[in-house]
Amino acid sequence: MGVRDLFFFGVVLVGTATLGAGLFRPAGSSATRPGDKAAASKPGADPRPAVAEVNAAIRKGWVEKNLDAAPQAPELAVMRRLSLALTGSIPSLEEIRRFEKRPAGARIDAWVDDLLHDRRFADYLAERMARAFVGTEDGPFVLFRRRRFASWLSDAILANRPYDAIVRDMIADKGLWTDHPATNFVSVTFNPDEGRPDPERLAARVSRAFLGVRIDCAQCHDHPFQPWKQGDFRSLAAFFGEARSDLRGIGDGEARYHPLDRKTKEATDVSPRVPSLPELCPDSGSARERLAAWVVNPKNPSLARATTNRVWALLLGRPLVEPVDDLPLDAPLPPALTVLADDFSSHGFDLHRLIRLIVASEVFRLDSLGGSGSDSPSDAHDTAWAAFPMTRLRPEQVAGALYQSASLTTLGPGSHWVTRFFSYTSRNDFVRRYGDTGEDEFDARAGTIPQRLLLMNGDLAQKMIKQDPLNASTQIAALSPDDRKAVEVAYLSILTRRPSAEESAHFEARLKGTDGDERKGRLTDLYWTLLNSTEFSWNH
Repeated sequence: MGVRDLFFFGVVLVGTATLGAGLFRPAGSSATRPGDKAAASKPGADPRPAVAEVNAAIRKGWVEKNLDAAPQAPELAVMRRLSLALTGSIPSLEEIRRFEKRPAGARIDAWVDDLLHDRRFADYLAERMARAFVGTEDGPFVLFRRRRFASWLSDAILANRPYDAIVRDMIADKGLWTDHPATNFVSVTFNPDEGRPDPERLAARVSRAFLGVRIDCAQCHDHPFQPWKQGDFRSLAAFFGEARSDLRGIGDGEARYHPLDRKTKEATDVSPRVPSLPELCPDSGSARERLAAWVVNPKNPSLARATTNRVWALLLGRPLVEPVDDLPLDAPLPPALTVLADDFSSHGFDLHRLIRLIVASEVFRLDSLGGSGSDSPSDAHDTAWAAFPMTRLRPEQVAGALYQSASLTTLGPGSHWVTRFFSYTSRNDFVRRYGDTGEDEFDARAGTIPQRLLLMNGDLAQKMIKQDPLNASTQIAALSPDDRKAVEVAYLSILTRRPSAEESAHFEARLKGTDGDERKGRLTDLYWTLLNSTEFSWNH
């Protein structure tokens, strides 16, 4: 090998290592600021009374509709739900074994605690929430760093930084989008024609993501179904009229928001004004600082309600109120939403506590079967939350489950960086081909034929099941002491449950008397069958 070849090889190694370091930062980083109040639940902040209130509110609906709720789900089913909701993947066999060694009755709570301290949770939740904050596109070149924003958000979530402080930074922070990642919330809307961030796009993001209402539907005319007027939207947008973007990053200048009058087509001068509770909006500070203070004020219920509805949807697949960003102003909210939102704001906007409350609720731990053990829940059960809602896995969840099912050990921050790098690129390619849902986070869609074909014959699926010493199917074939154990481990690794007696007998018969490559081939077939089952592609 010549000197030039050696030099090129070295450059490639250094470049790849640098990219890997950027994609997969160490888990110890933190986003907590010195001035933040601790969000972690204080000793004595017992969550059980709030959980009891939520359960009582939901149960009241069952009684009113004369419904028998579904039975409690098996612990492994709840473990799988939690993993998919909080990490975008299924639990590994390694994690299942550790889970089952814990005392019965305490396993779920211990697993929740594990996940809330896991970088996989922070990264996945940050990505899901970033879709509501900055969208899914790359944004303006140079001026927007989506990965930097998501990394900052992940650090804040892992450190359990108070959610109101996170929101305040997104709305009002100043500086370069690299050094002050929260400013990417503003910089992503940069309008090259105007040479500054777009006040109207920012107003739409604030109203939907933080207030849980669609004031932007009144952008061109008064809202036909809600009390919002065009003036409400423009007055909200006016808070961003002073926002500027220059070599120093995002800041505030002297500019104003001057939208065109619909009739005269002439520029009008609009002053900042909040759409409700004006007494909570301070008089001092920049316009963005005043808006941020109003949004996060604990006496303003909008942020807590909007966030609670979104987090509920992230955990259970659909929100308490649909659409997730259009809470009614003139109709009562579900009592469970009110209880959780009040607890969220009264406990310092503690996101970890909110998650713990929801997953401790009776609804989250119900079976997905209907009442009295029926095969599927009725529409009434779905509406009243009398069974856990069955939802199709998101594309990134399918990709994450595929990757994890092929490994008996846990894939994540502890894996070698090469493994994480190739996992990252392959999973992104799979999601692109499978069909990313974009910002429509909770839009129920039917599966497609191309999606089924991708699972059946796609490169990633074939790579995960092929006979390879590193793949789970090959390891199970070589290491399982008998056929029964081989079938059981395959089911646990893919579906997070043990096979029924009928399933076990069927596949044991297929493995009986085989060895060597033939046995590995049969295990590969079993893996392919389970990965292409309907059960694998749904959360239940």
